Amino acid sequence: MKEKIISEINLDLVFQCNDFSQLSNKLKDTKTHLIFESIFWEKVFLSWINTILKKEDYELPNYIFEKKSFSLGLQIISNQEIASLNKKWMQKNGPTDVLSFPIISDESLNNLDHIELGDIFISLEMALEQSYEYKHSIYREMIWLASHGFLHLLGWEHNNDHDLENMLNFQEYLITRLD
Repeated sequence: MKEKIISEINLDLVFQCNDFSQLSNKLKDTKTHLIFESIFWEKVFLSWINTILKKEDYELPNYIFEKKSFSLGLQIISNQEIASLNKKWMQKNGPTDVLSFPIISDESLNNLDHIELGDIFISLEMALEQSYEYKHSIYREMIWLASHGFLHLLGWEHNNDHDLENMLNFQEYLITRLD
């Protein structure tokens, strides 16, 4: 892959997290507490944006590669809240793990240095259940779900098994870039 030098990129993250004190006994380790900190997520998303911008051979809209400033929202919410969003916007019943609502679809934004990517919602309860199911930490699950939602904000879709496999492989690549 071809790699290029990136000038400084700015990220404006709107981060919100519900009070999950009822789950505090399940979220005891130090690394887990990072998932409740805005500065942690700013570093994560900035790392992923820089990783993506350094490469020119990803299947993303070209105008993304010319931006210097990005903004997005991340909310960590309950199963009840994500079920409500899932019903209202996706016409699906019940909670899900992550929902993304991309904004970038209008190429008329090409003339701006700043781009609003959209919003990601993650159910902490669903992430916790899945971390038990897949036998890894809640930290790992939250990073995985955030990477999935982030790629959807950038326009990635998975309409077939091949697309899903490519997306999941790229998620793993982004996650390894955080280490």
